[in-house]
Amino acid sequence: MTDELEIVETLPPLHPGEVLREEFMKPLGLSAGAVAKALKLPRTRIERIVREEIGISTDTALRLGRLFNVSSQFWLNLQTRFEIETLLPEISRELEEIRPIAP
Repeated sequence: MTDELEIVETLPPLHPGEVLREEFMKPLGLSAGAVAKALKLPRTRIERIVREEIGISTDTALRLGRLFNVSSQFWLNLQTRFEIETLLPEISRELEEIRPIAP
């Protein structure tokens, strides 16, 4: 069981664009253009998300949720988790210096 935990801890943060690409678009045979058209968004936005260049905004999360019949919160949670896992190592020292006000 310990080996499994170590493997999980060494995986890079999961970008929501990877989930969109690998779990939704590929299995359904959808191109970025087809998704963008269905969402009424620029194709370049979807292309940049699946290339993991940009994150998923609330607007995009609402649209993806509707399109794929999942909650918009699903997409926002993926984005938030990615941002936390990416930023935490960068600012961990500064966070340690912050003293909580409440007990």
